[in-house]
Amino acid sequence: MSRRRRGGCLIITGVLVVALVGAFFIVDGALRGFAQGRAEAEIANRLPANVTGDVSVKIGGLSVIAQYLTGSFEQVELTAPQLTVDGAAASVRIRAAQVPVDTSQPIGHVSGTIDLDEAALNTLLQASQEQGDDASAGPIEAGATELKLGANEVTYAGTASVFGIEVGYRATATPSTSADSLVLTPTEAELSGFGGSLDASGLLQLLLGEKPVSVCVAKYLPQGVTLTGVDVTPDRARITLESSTLTLNEQSLTTLGSCSTA
Repeated sequence: MSRRRRGGCLIITGVLVVALVGAFFIVDGALRGFAQGRAEAEIANRLPANVTGDVSVKIGGLSVIAQYLTGSFEQVELTAPQLTVDGAAASVRIRAAQVPVDTSQPIGHVSGTIDLDEAALNTLLQASQEQGDDASAGPIEAGATELKLGANEVTYAGTASVFGIEVGYRATATPSTSADSLVLTPTEAELSGFGGSLDASGLLQLLLGEKPVSVCVAKYLPQGVTLTGVDVTPDRARITLESSTLTLNEQSLTTLGSCSTA
């Protein structure tokens, strides 16, 4: 075979390889888009009745086809910037690693964040109080106060009985999380109604009781998802969460958690 013909064959082979690779990525990209769209539709159909909003899905990794053949996807990201839960607006972002094709198997690891502004936080607190959640009642009477967000702190006001006298108070609390709830532990307090304010930090236990304010979050999440922390700014409370037991079948996603009454 002449050198010119061999060169022509090599060029043709190279063009075919490039074309095949290009076709693979086109098909792979189309399948990725299809899979993401299908996942978004499935999630929309399985959202609880008290949850509304659009959830977008992004499948990470190089090749969807290769990941599917190995039995799991490297990373799947869910974002819902305008989700509404029981009338409370939330921004949610979830990252799932090693997501199995077999939906009966647990996801390798799930982590995420939930952002709540003041209005949303107060809506969830009010809903907990109206539903009589013992774990969420704390020292606050239903509808008696409103939470205010600050820099790594939350303030709230209400009324309490001190030596048989009904007085108003304003408390500053440090936010934290238990496995199922947002917990607000009071650190300072002021009494009002005396023509001014009086520092009542020394009367915290008498004034507010031993039980901190607790807002149940687990009842809005699939069972097995736990809270791992919270960061508070004047604009929002960002709650972090994780799970290593969550599966993608309907039973797992629609079985919600609950909060301890202890």
